[in-house]
Amino acid sequence: MTATQNPPTEHPKTASDAGSRPYATVNPYTGETEKEFPFLETGEIDGVVERAHAAFQEWRRRPVEERAAVVARAAELIDERRDALAALITTEMGKRREEATGELYLCSMILKYYAEKGPGFLAPKPIDVMMGGGDAVVETEPVGVLLAIEPWNYPFYQVVRVAGPNLVLGNTIILKHAEINPQCALAIEQIFTDAGAPAGVFTNVFLKIPDVEKVISHRYIQGVTLTGSERAGASVAEIAGRNLKKSVLELGGSDPFIVLDADDLGATVKAATMGRMQNTGQACTAAKRFIVAEDLYDNFVAGLQQAFATFSPGDPADPATTLAPLSSERAAQDLHAQIQDAIDKGATVVAGGRRPERPGAFVDATILTDVTPEMRAYKEELFGPAAVVYKVKDADEAVELANNSDFGLGAAVFSSDLDKARAVADRLEAGMVWINQPTGSSPELPFGGVKRSGYGRELSELGMFEFANRRLVRTVPAKKAKPAGS
Repeated sequence: MTATQNPPTEHPKTASDAGSRPYATVNPYTGETEKEFPFLETGEIDGVVERAHAAFQEWRRRPVEERAAVVARAAELIDERRDALAALITTEMGKRREEATGELYLCSMILKYYAEKGPGFLAPKPIDVMMGGGDAVVETEPVGVLLAIEPWNYPFYQVVRVAGPNLVLGNTIILKHAEINPQCALAIEQIFTDAGAPAGVFTNVFLKIPDVEKVISHRYIQGVTLTGSERAGASVAEIAGRNLKKSVLELGGSDPFIVLDADDLGATVKAATMGRMQNTGQACTAAKRFIVAEDLYDNFVAGLQQAFATFSPGDPADPATTLAPLSSERAAQDLHAQIQDAIDKGATVVAGGRRPERPGAFVDATILTDVTPEMRAYKEELFGPAAVVYKVKDADEAVELANNSDFGLGAAVFSSDLDKARAVADRLEAGMVWINQPTGSSPELPFGGVKRSGYGRELSELGMFEFANRRLVRTVPAKKAKPAGS
């Protein structure tokens, strides 16, 4: 098998994919538009950036402990407002309430992590000089105003994993959120304001897509970070490169979930179900391609089918609901079109495959087998509750199939033999590999991918340095003047 040469079709994970639709809260469960917000006028952009730059001049001079205290207070406010914020996430993008609460808990963890660890990460690093005497040190300094373009699928988490490290570092941030999350964007801005961030340190803007280039090219913007699709990432990277601005991109994923063997296949199926269905499958790092050893394949598929049968659509605010709607009607249509393409070309539908006959942006929990390279589902990211299962004869074939993708974000390997699992992990083309657990996220673990999944890292200590000036200060003792007449 050879990797596809064509970029996959994109999915509307960021506002950049959607054109210039109005910012609006459209409840994906009811389909009702609940609130709309006007775009920022193009003529106002310079003022927003200049205020962020002016705020940077003051913010960078504050002791790092003071900046960290603001970030720590923001974590406390998220904890205090968790119920209201979770309800907002559910309303705007359809996440089940339990999962929305979990997202906010992770946000709080991230902000607390950088508030506690950040000052130490920024401590000057001495270097042992090789010649000339004296000393040398690397100092970590902020670079200025950053533009953060963030998606709807984790409307708070995606933002705070940029904001936490960069606010502690001393950068200021302009947020351009997805058009379907306007109230979440405003709530995040209010949290940092209430936490003590001066005006201009964290600014939300309802930016038109054509105006993104104007912001990136502004002389005071020093970097741009985006989480979203390949199309959005390629566009932003091109603009940033042309303007000599640093960019960090976290793009799509078609993460393999490799099952080599299993002492407890039931536990592995449970992990697979969680890895695929969390957030209704709307995660870049969700397990999307299940690659299973042939001796386990039939039982694995049967177990996954049984697990997927338990998912039924309902109100995401109802604790009893097991299958939430997708984020929008467009997202549901796009996913169903990919599934139908596979069915039309001969894929086997083990579960689901249809849209429920009911209102809301729902797609049945779906399992496809016998997926072949001419099908969209073979090479594209399936952003929703749809899994593809492949049978392989051995670890070599598993690695070949896993790497036969334009994506390289995360991967998971399951085996009772850890040496075997690590050997396979070492051969995978991915930015993150998890062994015996689905790909996840935690503040101390670096997050990012390779290939068409983007570049750069967020979270962990590495996340402090993507938009930093690692400045060298080399000191050599001054030469003393020789005494007169010597």
